[in-house]
Amino acid sequence: MMLRHLANIYRLGVKELWSLWRDPMMLFLIGYTFTVAVYTAGTAMPETLHRTPIAIVDEDDSALSQRLIGAFYPPSFTPPVRISQAEVDPGLDAGRYTLVLAIPPDFQRDLLAGRSPALQLNLDATRMSQAFAGSGFAQQIVLGEVAEFLQRQRVVTPSPVELATRVRFNPTLSNTWFGSPMELVNLITMLSIILTGAALIREREHGTVEHLLVMPVTPTEIMLAKIWAMALVVLLASALSLNGVIRGLLQVPIEGSLGLFFCGVTLHLFATTSMGIFMATLARSMPQFGLLMVLVMMPLQMLSGGVTPRESMPAWVQWAMSLAPTTHFTELSQAILYRGAGIDVVWSSFVALALIGSVLFALSLRRFRATIAQLA
Repeated sequence: MMLRHLANIYRLGVKELWSLWRDPMMLFLIGYTFTVAVYTAGTAMPETLHRTPIAIVDEDDSALSQRLIGAFYPPSFTPPVRISQAEVDPGLDAGRYTLVLAIPPDFQRDLLAGRSPALQLNLDATRMSQAFAGSGFAQQIVLGEVAEFLQRQRVVTPSPVELATRVRFNPTLSNTWFGSPMELVNLITMLSIILTGAALIREREHGTVEHLLVMPVTPTEIMLAKIWAMALVVLLASALSLNGVIRGLLQVPIEGSLGLFFCGVTLHLFATTSMGIFMATLARSMPQFGLLMVLVMMPLQMLSGGVTPRESMPAWVQWAMSLAPTTHFTELSQAILYRGAGIDVVWSSFVALALIGSVLFALSLRRFRATIAQLA
């Protein structure tokens, strides 16, 4: 009896794989998300300054002002553009500059006379990352150049306390090391829900569910077939993306055991594919399923700890998200991929994923049986 059930699950799963193979849009979605999307997430939003557009209003035209202009150079900044005071607001409004440094008249003379002249730094705060990092960097450059000009040399005042900074797990503070693995984690969740939900809705729209009802198969076998087939596709695609794009193309080092990580991926896929089937039983069409995906995926991705640390969230949000599989999957992924953690560290996340997956599978199976009964 058990062998017959396993054979049915296997054959139904193969049918799902053939259906996916004949769906070019789904194949394009899988290929795009696990290659271009992962690469883009790792390279498109650098935290460090890179070619930040800057303009300078030089109303002093002195040796010091020329020194300040020369201190802003690529690759952190684009070559500074000299503009007039009347061009500042139009340039910022048009988005041509992120930073505009205004040097007032008689700046050097006032400085040498012991007065405290003021410089004006205008920021385009709509470019949040560049404006935040650029303002601090620009202040350091200006203060350093002014101090060196006054003292004729750059003097570092010794501090009574030495702060030794030790950066672990990402010594260069590269956004690529963080962005690409976290994007892969999010895509594993998204694609597993989409593929299983779309597989069920596709059968309902094509009328093949009725064909399954007359076959000697149970709802449990149908559901398990969809789960293992779609989970296998996502598992293989994530393995190729991790080794080909993240480790190969982006040169991101992976500290932990890939075998342990993909064991966690398998448990997570068990939970998310069950969730996808549950959502597909609620939606009547693919457009409805897409709208439901937006409502579900946004909190799953934003509140799971991959974007913002969970400790900075309200307590009730932390408690609520502890019931979501993405929270525990993000925890174990960061621990294994970044910090090289072993099973002794991530075992609690594995247990939580197994429990949540079992509950989601039971709820999905109950809902799936009710849907099958209505069609019958």
